[in-house]
Amino acid sequence: MEAGVLFSGGKDSALAAIMLARDYGVELNTCVFNPDREVPEVRAAAAALGLPFRRRVLGKDLLSEAVDLLLTCGYPNDAIDMVHRKAIETLATEYAVVGDGTRREDRVPRLERPEVQHLEMTAGCSYVRPLLGYGKAEVERLAKRLLVVRYGETGSIGNGDYEGEIRSALCARGIDPVSFFPSRHLQSLVVARRET
Repeated sequence: MEAGVLFSGGKDSALAAIMLARDYGVELNTCVFNPDREVPEVRAAAAALGLPFRRRVLGKDLLSEAVDLLLTCGYPNDAIDMVHRKAIETLATEYAVVGDGTRREDRVPRLERPEVQHLEMTAGCSYVRPLLGYGKAEVERLAKRLLVVRYGETGSIGNGDYEGEIRSALCARGIDPVSFFPSRHLQSLVVARRET
């Protein structure tokens, strides 16, 4: 059975993909808004994991909607959750199993139980989050054991996180994203898989 896993190229989604690959044929999916945006670092991360990769375009209209929501709320959480939900719904049209790398204490992105139940009932898929029972410390331990990971602040590392394009869209509107996003937010990018 095929599982479509949302993949930013970072350690969390990589660990989730590794776990799911034990039981499913995993295909990694990175979502972008701009159809011209390529993600070579994320492709390289997928290749390092030895898993097939697809770049999906969610569209500039969704990006605009996300930025409008962020500006209305005054913080990015709801906008990122909305984008994540749309990405999961997109995968649910093609895969019987959809997964991501959300962890136990992640606040964003996160689907709540009623949203998960609704998705599974309406799309007829299973939504799995293998890291949901894992805390940050254990994810870090697993990542050190299984992956070679590079870290950098958002925007300085070429991953497939939604935040980068949202920040760029704010800048395009003449709005400084610093007031909406935490400073010194480290992102991760998988550069290799360790031999175990």
